[in-house]
Amino acid sequence: MNKYNIEKNFTLLADFYELTMANGYFKEGMGEKTVYFEMFFRDVPDNGTYAIIVGLEQLIEYFEDLHFSEEDIEFLRGKGIFSEDFLDYLRDFKFECDVWAMPEGTIAFPQEPLVVVKGPAIQAQMLETMVLLTINHQSMIATKANRIVKAANGRPVSEFGSRRAQGYSGANLGARAAYIGGVIGTANTLADKMFGVPAVGTMAHSWVQMFDTELDAFKAFARVYPDSCYLLVDTYDTLKSGVPNAIKTFDEEVVPKGFRPKGIRIDSGDIAYLSKKARKMLDDAGYKDVTIMASNSLDEFTIKNILNQGARVDSFGVGERLITSKSSPVFGGVYKLTAIEGEDGKIIPKIKISENVTKITTPGFKDVYRFYDKDSNKAIADVVGLKDEEIPEGSYEIFHPIYTWKRKTLKNYYTKKLLVQIYDKGELVYDLPSLDQVRDKAKEELSLLWDEITRIDNPTEYIVDLSEDLWTIRDSLLKKYGKNQ
Repeated sequence: MNKYNIEKNFTLLADFYELTMANGYFKEGMGEKTVYFEMFFRDVPDNGTYAIIVGLEQLIEYFEDLHFSEEDIEFLRGKGIFSEDFLDYLRDFKFECDVWAMPEGTIAFPQEPLVVVKGPAIQAQMLETMVLLTINHQSMIATKANRIVKAANGRPVSEFGSRRAQGYSGANLGARAAYIGGVIGTANTLADKMFGVPAVGTMAHSWVQMFDTELDAFKAFARVYPDSCYLLVDTYDTLKSGVPNAIKTFDEEVVPKGFRPKGIRIDSGDIAYLSKKARKMLDDAGYKDVTIMASNSLDEFTIKNILNQGARVDSFGVGERLITSKSSPVFGGVYKLTAIEGEDGKIIPKIKISENVTKITTPGFKDVYRFYDKDSNKAIADVVGLKDEEIPEGSYEIFHPIYTWKRKTLKNYYTKKLLVQIYDKGELVYDLPSLDQVRDKAKEELSLLWDEITRIDNPTEYIVDLSEDLWTIRDSLLKKYGKNQ
C-alpha cells in the first residue's frame, strides 16, 4: 500500500510543462541562462483591497529539500520523452537561485511582486507550481480570516474548519494561516503540535446524546472540567432545555466547587434571536460573566448581519467558510517571466501582452516601495519600481499606470522596501520569525492602513503605481510588440 500520510519529496509537484520546458532549455543550451520570474496577484478575494501574504516558511522548506531521487529519475525516464543527459542533470541538481520575497504577514496589493526568483532558467521555471500553491493558499486563508475577525469587531474568533478543509494540508496550513490572520486558536490539535496555534474546544452534540438526559450530560462534563465549563446548549432545544439545564449545572456543579462557569455555545437556529434570549436568562440567573459563543456556517457577512441585529454574542467559532474561503475560494496569484540576462549581463525586460488589460505583465527586475506619512505613520501609496531604484526625498510624483493623467505629488513621507532577500545563489540568508512574530507583523501592518481601505463594504482602493522609469520600459515594450500583433 502506498501510504500518503508520510513525509513526501515534493520536487515533482510541478506542472508537467515545467519539466518538458526544462528538458527543452537543456537541449537548446539555454538551461543556465539567467532569468527573472515573479509571483504577483491580480485581484483580492471577496472584492477586498488588501491581502495578507503567508506561506514563505513552507516555501523555504520546499527549497531546502529540492532534489530528484533515483525513484523520481526512473519515473521520468519511463515517460519516454526526457533525454538521458537531462536526467543526469536532474540527478546532480543543486538549487542555485536568488530569491526575494515579502516576509510573512506583509500586507500586499494587486500587481505587486510577492516573490522574485533570479537564477538558471531550468531551476526558476520548475519552481512555478510550488511557489504558487504555497503562497496562494495560505494568503487566501489569512486574508479571509482577517476579514472575519474584523467583522467580529473585537470579539474573539476561533477556526473550526478542519473537517471541511480541502485535504490534510488545507486543514493544517489553513489553521496556521488563519492564526496569522487574527483568529485566537483552532479546533485542529495537530496544528497546535506542528505550529503552536492554540488548540481550543470543549464538547460536541454527541457528548450530550451519550447520556440519558441533557442535564446528566452537562453535569458530567462540569464534574470533569469544573474550572473551564463551556456547554453546548442547542442539541434539543436551546431556550427550553439547553440554557435552563446549563444554568442548573452551573448552580449545582460549578459554583459550589468555587469556580465560575465559562460559557455556552449556540450552534444552530437564529443566532441573533437565541443569543439575546439566552443572555437575559443567564443575566437573570446571576451569570452576567458567562459568555456566549456562536458557530454554524459563519463568515464575515453573516457575523456582520447578526451583530447589526443586536446579537449578544461574545465570541465566534468559524469553520467551513473560513478554511475554504467559501465565498471567494481562489487567490489568483501567477508566476511570470519578467526579464532575462544577455550575454553581457545586461537585464533585458520581458512582457506578456493580452487583450485583457489586467493580464498584461509588468516587465523588469523590480521591488516595491511603500510610502508612509511622517505625521500619522499611515501607508499612503505603493510604487513598484526597478530594483535598487532611488526614491528621492522630499517630493515624489506618482501617477496611475493606465490613466496617466491621474497624478499626485507626495510630500512629508518616508519609504520602506517590501521585498527582502531570502536566498543568495541557493544559500538561505533569511532568519525565519516565529509564528507569533508573523502574526504581530500582520496586525501592525494593518494598523498602518486607513480604515477606509480595510473596511468590508465598498473599501477605498489603495494606490499602487509604477515608477516613471518602470512605466517607460513597459510602455516602450507595449508599443514595440503591439505593432507586431
